[in-house]
Amino acid sequence: MKALSVNKINKYFYVAQKFQVLKEVNFDINQGEFVSIIGKSGSGKSTLLYLLSTMDTDYEGAISINGTTVTGKSQNELAAFRNAHIGFVFQFHYLLPEFSLVENIMLPALKLKLKSKEEIEHRAVELLGMLDMKGTELKKAAAISGGQAQRVAIARALINDPAVIMGDEPTGNLDSRNTAIVFDIFKELAHNKGQTIIAVTHDDEFAQKSDRIIELKDGKIINE
Repeated sequence: MKALSVNKINKYFYVAQKFQVLKEVNFDINQGEFVSIIGKSGSGKSTLLYLLSTMDTDYEGAISINGTTVTGKSQNELAAFRNAHIGFVFQFHYLLPEFSLVENIMLPALKLKLKSKEEIEHRAVELLGMLDMKGTELKKAAAISGGQAQRVAIARALINDPAVIMGDEPTGNLDSRNTAIVFDIFKELAHNKGQTIIAVTHDDEFAQKSDRIIELKDGKIINE
């Protein structure tokens, strides 16, 4: 089953003059695939992720996620779709420091309002246990290490059972040990839980160990 389809994407920037940053980009990603998007600075990889995340809607072509064509939807529709179907893990974890770990993880699900607070809390505790952080539930986010914080960010991304997790340099702020831990979590999620993961990364070792690499150069896919 396709988790994501990208069809003939073209993207332009208008800075002083018209500049094409993505050129006829096409690919499909299947459910349960762990895909790394790589390319040198300026290749278009971050721009592409921004389009896939539905945050930028100014492009030519079509994007479908989990069987739904997101191209052409309103900003309100896209905001609701993102919260229900896409989980995000960024280079910086963006946890609320004064909130407990469980409270941070619960936030996207409380916003979605599909489950009771008790159900959401139970799931948040379950996710912390799955990520080898059992017993830290009530710790404040300000009191944990960077590696632990990124694991909590992954738990937060998983709380709504998204179709796709998108990572923007998800190990960019981590040392080699914590990078390996985060990679192993992603691999476990993809291969044993059927979670689709798309990560933009400049870490060649991380990319080489993922299931598949999509490489961009000058806005075009040169290796897939």
